[in-house]
Order: sequence, then C-alpha cells, then structure tokens
Amino acid sequence: MSAQSACAPEEGAIRINVGGFRRRLLSKRLSRFPETRLARLLRCRSKESILELCDDYDDSENEFYFDRNPALFPYVLHFYNTGRLHVMDELCIFSFSQEIEYWGIDELFLDSCCSGSYHCRMMEPEETDWDDQSEERSTTSSFDEILEFYNDAGKFDKQLLGSIRRRIWLMLDNPGYSIPSRLISIFSILVVLGSITTMCMNSMSEFTLLDAEGRPREDPRFEAVEHFGIGWFTFELLSRFAVAPDLLHFFEHPLNLIDLVSILPFYLTLVINLVAESSPALANLGRVAQVLRLMRIFRILKLARHSTGLRSLGATLKNSYKEIGLLLLYLAVGVSFFSVMAYTVEKEDNEGLNTIPAGWWWATVSMTTVGYGDVVPGSVVGKLTASACILAGILVVVLPITLIFNKFSLFYKRQKQLETVMRSCNFDGGIKEAPSVNLRNYYAHKVKTLMASLSNMSRSSPSDHSLNMSLH
Repeated sequence: MSAQSACAPEEGAIRINVGGFRRRLLSKRLSRFPETRLARLLRCRSKESILELCDDYDDSENEFYFDRNPALFPYVLHFYNTGRLHVMDELCIFSFSQEIEYWGIDELFLDSCCSGSYHCRMMEPEETDWDDQSEERSTTSSFDEILEFYNDAGKFDKQLLGSIRRRIWLMLDNPGYSIPSRLISIFSILVVLGSITTMCMNSMSEFTLLDAEGRPREDPRFEAVEHFGIGWFTFELLSRFAVAPDLLHFFEHPLNLIDLVSILPFYLTLVINLVAESSPALANLGRVAQVLRLMRIFRILKLARHSTGLRSLGATLKNSYKEIGLLLLYLAVGVSFFSVMAYTVEKEDNEGLNTIPAGWWWATVSMTTVGYGDVVPGSVVGKLTASACILAGILVVVLPITLIFNKFSLFYKRQKQLETVMRSCNFDGGIKEAPSVNLRNYYAHKVKTLMASLSNMSRSSPSDHSLNMSLH
C-alpha cells in the first residue's frame, strides 16, 4: 500500500504504535485538531514527509511508530476523544508539558478542573526552590574555591624551600590558621586602626601644630605612628609577594590590590614633595600631595583580610550589580518624577524648590529617608507630594534589598566553609589529597546544575524543543 493512499483522511483509520502501545485511530477524529502531529500526519503525501513526523513507518502494516513514553499516550488519546486535556497529580508536570508539546497540543485545551493546578505546579519550582538552588550554587562555588586553594598550596611542592614557604604563606594569607597567624592578624588590625585614628586626630584643631611661619605641620607623634604603619604594611605586602605560589597572578587578588593601594599614596607623596622642593615652578604639586594623604582612608579596607563579613560584603556587591542597578533605576525614576512635582507646586513660594535641579536634591534626600530638613515644602499640596515621595522611597529601597541580603547570607556561609577548610588543612609531607572536598558531591552538583540549566532553557524556549528532540 503506498504512503499516499495510507495517509489520506478519507481512508478511515491509521495504526499508531507508541513505544509498544498500539491503537487504531479514526482519521475524522484526528482531523478535528488539524495543528496536532497526528492530524498533520494525515496530510503527508510521501514517505519522507511521514518520517519527519514519526520515528518509523511500516508500509505493509500501514503503522506509524513513535519512540515516546507509552504511559503518557492515553492522555493524548483522551484528548482526541473528548477535546479536553486532563492531568493527574502523580505525573511529573514537566514531562507532561513536554509530551503534549511534542504531539502539538496546546495548553489551552486543559480542562478547567486541571488548568489551575497545572499552571501553579509549572510556576512552583521557580518560586519555592530558589533557596535550594542558591545553596547549591553556593556549595559548588565553595568547592571551586577549596580546590583552587589546594591547587595553590600544591605549587610549593615543586619550588625551592617549598614546605617553609607554604607555612609562611598560610600564616600570612589565612588569619586563624595557627596561633602565629592569629597574632599577626590582631597586630595588623591594631596597626590599621592606629593609622586611621592618627589621621582623624591630625585633622582636629586641638592637635594641630604650627611652625615658625605659622603654617600647620605634622605632629611628630602622629608622624612616627604613620611611618611605623607604612613600614609594617610594606613589610607585610613584600612578605606575601615573596612567598606567593604564583607571582604573576599575585595582584589579581582584590585583597593584594587593597594592600598596594593602602601604601601607594605615602610613597607618591614622598616623590611629589621631593620634586616640588627641587623645582619651585612645581609648587602646585603640593596640593596633589594633600589629596594623596587623604587616600590613607583606604587602609580601612585592609580589615577585609581579617573579617569574614567584609569579604562577604565585597563579594555580594560584586555579584549584585543587577539588583543595585535596579535600585538606582527605581530611585532615578522616583527622583525625576517627584522633583518635577515639587517644583510645579512650590516654585512660586519656596526658594529652595525654585528649580528642578534643586528638586532633585530634595527628592533624593526624601526618597532615601535621610531628611536633612534644609529644604521643606510649605504648602499642603507640597507636603502631600513629600509624603508620597517618602513612601515611594521606602518601597523602592526595600524591594531589591531582600535579594541583596539573601546573596550576602549565601556568600557569608561560603566564606565560613572556606575558612573552616583552610584552618583544618594539614600539609605536612606535601599534598596527597584534598580530604575536605568530596569530589563525588562536587561532580554531582556540577551535573545537576547543568541539567537544571538545560531544563530551564527547554521551558523558556518552546520553539527550541525540536532541537532537543533531535538529540534523543
């Protein structure tokens, strides 16, 4: 029997074999839904077009074979008989969704008794599994960092005096690794705090000293503390650089860059002062030196090496640029809107709001709930506008903050896990294994993340489903 005669709708019926589940279906019943796969099969006029819609075709038996799950095909048959789709609670909702998509049946045919629960179950993983997925990402990232740590520690085995250098590296780079490393960490914190304290006290009039010409000069006590701090910071940075496992990538680490920036202003100031003294024409460089002296405040960032919370905060800000951008966008829209509103209402009676740029300052202060009180509306309409601005600011700030806080919690947990591994490691006799890392779990997390990504791509792009099917 030819493919053309077998597929004509007028011939009465066709034979379907779905994974061993055989049925004879009437052509007129299939033709009621012309966009479905089986109805399109009736319109085929060649064997090549038939094989584009099914997996195999038997000319002698006039049977079409589909390599699909036979347990789900009864739901498709029920649809052709009744015109409505039903889904049972025990079914995997995503397998069912992929199955009806394969057969060309739209979700709109779901009966009212099943439609609500179907769509709720489709959306449920995206809403309820966020914490689990985030925790998996956090755990996987922890595994990556732990493996990187062991990889760096293993580089010392091939270097001269590798065992000694590794001990010094662990002592300097991992506060809490041992008693000496704790003592060094505490001393570094005290030096940082002392340096910041002297900088602040030096700006107070009570501690200002004048030279013979009446110009302010450095207090010798503060200068001694400053020089001691710079000496310690320089020694600390050079020591870390000398025992680093990879000198070429040493300054790619953010904490090492912070160490460099904390001492750079002092040495640049020395160079600028020497140049200014040798050439009176470059006396204006002294102002540059004053600016560089203020950059000493960046030394406070050195505490991040000794604080899990500060490192977690830095990682959170680095990985929350989308949420921060969203927050700034919300604020920009709100500031633009309420500044124009305040200007329109108050421009004639309030000098503080007589321009739109002045309204920007007022709206920014109000939306962030700072409320300096330097500019306030006077009219009733202006006060109502200010109330709306403040309420909108609270909502705008709260919405992205929850997402940022969740990320901070995850990064803090990851940093704690990494610190625990670093403090419990033992490299006596070289590195033989990474005992704290379960590679089986690490591999499982990687595969699970890959499968979840492929599943999300399949659900978000139904048009690409035919490509995924071609891979089976």
